[in-house]
Amino acid sequence: MASFTEADDLAGAEFIGTDLQGAWFRDSDLSGVHIRGADLTGAEVDGDIDGLRINGVEVAPLVDAELDRRHPERAALRARDADSMRAGWTGLEAMWAPTMERVAALPSGTVDVSVDGEWSFAQTLRHLVFATDAWLGSAILGKPDAYHPIGVPFSGWREQAAGVVDLDATPSYQEVLQVRTERVGMVRDFLSTLTDERLGEQRDSPVFVRTPQFPLGQCLWIIMNEEWHHHRYAVRDLDAIEAKAS
Repeated sequence: MASFTEADDLAGAEFIGTDLQGAWFRDSDLSGVHIRGADLTGAEVDGDIDGLRINGVEVAPLVDAELDRRHPERAALRARDADSMRAGWTGLEAMWAPTMERVAALPSGTVDVSVDGEWSFAQTLRHLVFATDAWLGSAILGKPDAYHPIGVPFSGWREQAAGVVDLDATPSYQEVLQVRTERVGMVRDFLSTLTDERLGEQRDSPVFVRTPQFPLGQCLWIIMNEEWHHHRYAVRDLDAIEAKAS
């Protein structure tokens, strides 16, 4: 299978009669793409779809409505005041609880299994540690030592993150659980004293982000957004692992 990287600029390319069966697009910019007369049977799209139209129908509102129906905890992603953020975080913690119990009952080593090249369950928790460190520890709290070395950064930030995390770290799952528990508690503790007046305070962005500052409330929204989406990915991959095993 041919492989294209960011060095291969295909912007504006036209594919006619091209066989893309089974193709994967990772971290790719497909904004403004036009697909005509294509067979999308069995296709799967995971990403930002704001403005995406299929057969003339804008998809995002339909998808959001169905996701809200299936996952009431998504209310956290629309929280705009301190009370709703506290309630939203409680919902996210409740969302993760049965998944953590599910994983604890799976065979040893399952947490390190990758599905289709995605992060393993353990790596997902390590990424959420990194996200909390970046947007709460660093951006909101301004801690000089905000980052735990076992954190896993977004792939596009690996080079910049080399100085604050250990990219070669191989922590035990027990260590991952311990750090993850600490970070969840750190968010809960911060939210416990949050007031509406503070949500608009400007905070310096993590060094990996081009936008220099973000409102405090948006920093918290980013953490909650990461929590919800990565839980969805983790559950999807756990389902695949168990289906293969059976």
